[in-house]
Amino acid sequence: MEYIDLEHWPRKEHFEFFYKMDYPQFNVSINLDVTHFLDFVKKERISFYYAMIFASTDTANQLVNFRYRIRGDQVILHDKLNASFTDVMKDSELFKMVMVDMNDDIIAFTHQAQEKSEQQKEFIIYENAEERDDLIYFTCAPWFSFTQLTHPIALSREDSVPKISWGKYFREGEKVLLPFSIQANHALMDGVHVGKYIEKLQTYLNSL
Repeated sequence: MEYIDLEHWPRKEHFEFFYKMDYPQFNVSINLDVTHFLDFVKKERISFYYAMIFASTDTANQLVNFRYRIRGDQVILHDKLNASFTDVMKDSELFKMVMVDMNDDIIAFTHQAQEKSEQQKEFIIYENAEERDDLIYFTCAPWFSFTQLTHPIALSREDSVPKISWGKYFREGEKVLLPFSIQANHALMDGVHVGKYIEKLQTYLNSL
């Protein structure tokens, strides 16, 4: 982890401009092409959900702006991000929040995430969640497709953990498309960074 020298940070003016706003969040929703990715997870017999969490987190780790976080009046840069995701509890419509550290292999990660989720009975394990911001927040709404989605947040300028979600995938011609949403703090990133993220993620999904 690294503390950013704000006085010499190229993003200083943009950070200060958006940090003063009451609601510095912005949201982008697009359709990802998961045609090849869906074939891959079916072939490997792994969870689409956990595999998407891996792909999305791995991509975020490649982009500096996704690893910035606001702490008080300071900005930090994490070396590595991990995943925090919702998962439906067994025999219930309620969900739990599960945290899993990243590794370098998508298949191993899906097994690790599934095991961690099955073992966790609580809604959230607070002792592991306190003070952690080296995360990407994930959720999924597999019951419907969407064109736009926003997340509940605390009205705090320090709310700087990106929130990523997706809905029910659907067919359009020969392609399978996935509604995909990214919500982030504008003080730390702009549309160009989200664009780079989407491009890298799509390239990865196509490569499998």
